[in-house]
Amino acid sequence: METKTLSLPRLNQLNPTLESTALKLMEEAGELAQAIGKYRGLSGEEVQMDEETVVGEIARELLDVAQTAVTMMFVMEEKYGINIDSLLNNHKMKLERKGYLSL
Repeated sequence: METKTLSLPRLNQLNPTLESTALKLMEEAGELAQAIGKYRGLSGEEVQMDEETVVGEIARELLDVAQTAVTMMFVMEEKYGINIDSLLNNHKMKLERKGYLSL
């Protein structure tokens, strides 16, 4: 099983709520979709960038989505007492049951 560990920080100077973070996550996901559409020529615009630049732009938007999702996990832990580590283990077991993962 190949894994990728991604460690993103808890952001400073913010007081996110569950609701504000969920809305921000949707905003960032929309920006990711918009970047894919724009940079892959799906919006009718002619793409003037090389493939490496296009993929880099999409990756940057994806990291914004990931950072916001991690921020939401911090909110869930800190404000609601959710044990993300336990939920992550359950999530991995679910993926294994569905055949998407071999533990």
